[in-house]
Amino acid sequence: MFNKVLIANRGEIALRVIRACRELGLQTVAVYSEADRDSLHVRFADDDVCIGPPPSRDSYLNIPRLIAAAEITGADAIHPGYGFLAENAEFAETCAASNVVFIGPTAAQIRVMGDKAAARNAMAAAGVPIIPGSPGPVDDADEALTLAREIGFPVIIKAAAGGGGKGMRVARDPEDFGRSFQLARSEALSAFGNGEVYVEKYLARPRHVEFQILGDTHGTVIHLGERDCSVQRRHQKLIEEAPSPAVDRELRARMGEAAVRGASSIGYTGAGTIEMLLDTDGSFYFMEMNTRIQVEHPVTEMLTGVDLVKEQIRVAAGERLSVRGLPAPRGHVIECRVNAEDPARNFQPCPGKIAVFHPPGGPGVRLDTHVYAGYTVPPYYDSLLAKLICEGRTREEALRRMQIALESFIIEGIPTTIPFLARVMANPRFMAGEVDTKFLEREPELMKEPVPAAVA
Repeated sequence: MFNKVLIANRGEIALRVIRACRELGLQTVAVYSEADRDSLHVRFADDDVCIGPPPSRDSYLNIPRLIAAAEITGADAIHPGYGFLAENAEFAETCAASNVVFIGPTAAQIRVMGDKAAARNAMAAAGVPIIPGSPGPVDDADEALTLAREIGFPVIIKAAAGGGGKGMRVARDPEDFGRSFQLARSEALSAFGNGEVYVEKYLARPRHVEFQILGDTHGTVIHLGERDCSVQRRHQKLIEEAPSPAVDRELRARMGEAAVRGASSIGYTGAGTIEMLLDTDGSFYFMEMNTRIQVEHPVTEMLTGVDLVKEQIRVAAGERLSVRGLPAPRGHVIECRVNAEDPARNFQPCPGKIAVFHPPGGPGVRLDTHVYAGYTVPPYYDSLLAKLICEGRTREEALRRMQIALESFIIEGIPTTIPFLARVMANPRFMAGEVDTKFLEREPELMKEPVPAAVA
């Protein structure tokens, strides 16, 4: 086992990794930018190093500074968290070359699954269902249009590199295709420095269902069930739950077997997720693989009792997985992401100082957060403030606990998504489990604050 782990990240995930390390008896190193000097992960780590000014490129994305921080503090492993360099093959290679263990999959695994076209080909070769589409990137617009006609409209044009909804355009007919193709290529080049795109069949009302994967260096790969991440805005997840209301035992077995087969085909090690689209007829298709811990990992932890971050660390140290299969689920779990954003203004980020912070509590309530009263949310990074996770014996109980928890969650000083999330929890279609990835597009009133009733 390691002696000291450097966390190459910030915010709530840095605190989460610190807690897991302390339970394993490991020392920790926090790195921080000048904007994060007063962050809690700096306070609770055993050691800390300032790695640069606020912009990510000068701090959290600066590989030489991260490696230097590990060398200075004597860290023998680095946990990348999620985001930043978590899925960067070069970073994983540099860690290995510097005799520092990267707590995650190998650089080769990151590289093959980080390129969407390569990932599709790898999963197809493993017999995992994939959405009908081009076998690889398509450079020529006319060739792409011919392929789109063969696939059948509507189609979606996706960036081969990157993610987060960037470089994606839907073309609903041949007349719309040329413009959508050029926009997707331009956005992909701007966002990722790579303008390659591919073409896929577009599913009108799919659910986004992901399977949690764990693999060790001894050849064991398992799944820990699914999470339904269908409530999204611009391909960004807002609410997750498990088990999925649309997945029964037989479908879970089929999807889980395909997910394990896909991960096993590349000898996957560590934590990751196989992301799938579930169509209304029960058909499912591989979408992508995230080769890291997910923001929504607490959903699976609460449902199964398995600490995914500790499993990551053990696997990276060469140990076997401590769990050999899917434990019996313990009821139902729902997670809401609380962001410093204003839904009424197109979810515009709202950095600033938090004046009042009162967290919710009670049975079955978990809150993962890094903020506190007096904390200033910087404008440089993701706007995530907290993850509120509630479990119950049934979906109805978990939902009711979430509603009560949101009502008692007070953050003042900046706008947050708490009122929006409360409206979603009370929405009849959400309460009935009738959601898909276009749910919010069909429920635009959820983004608006209700008008107070006139006083007589």
